[in-house]
Amino acid sequence: MAKILVLDDVLDAAILIKRILQKKGHQVFTFTEEEKALEYLRSNTIDLTILDIKLKKMSGVEVLEEMKKITPTLRAIMLTGYPTLETARESLNLGAGEYCVKPIDKEELEEKVAHVLSA
Repeated sequence: MAKILVLDDVLDAAILIKRILQKKGHQVFTFTEEEKALEYLRSNTIDLTILDIKLKKMSGVEVLEEMKKITPTLRAIMLTGYPTLETARESLNLGAGEYCVKPIDKEELEEKVAHVLSA
C-alpha cells in the first residue's frame, strides 16, 4: 500500500490518522514539527502527505509549498478545524487533492485517501 506522511501539531490527531490508515494497510509516518517532516521527506519516498492547516511555525499551505519543491508529484490532503474558502482554494491550487474538516470522520478519511491515491 501507500507510504503516508502525516503532519499535525496535535500528536493525538496524528496518531488517530495513523491508526485509521494502518488498518487499511498503509505505512504511516507521523510528525508534529514542520522541520522534521520536511527533513524526512528529503530522504524518503512518500506517496501522500496529510497536513493540518494550522501548525506551530508555518501553515500547512506553506509546508505543502515546501514539500512540492522537494517532491513535485507529491499528493496531499489538507486538514483543518477552521475551514475557510480561502484556505481550501489555496490548498487546492498548490495541488492538494482533497480537503478534510476536523473532527476526522474515519470513513471520509479512508475514502479521500483512496481517491487521492487512485488519481
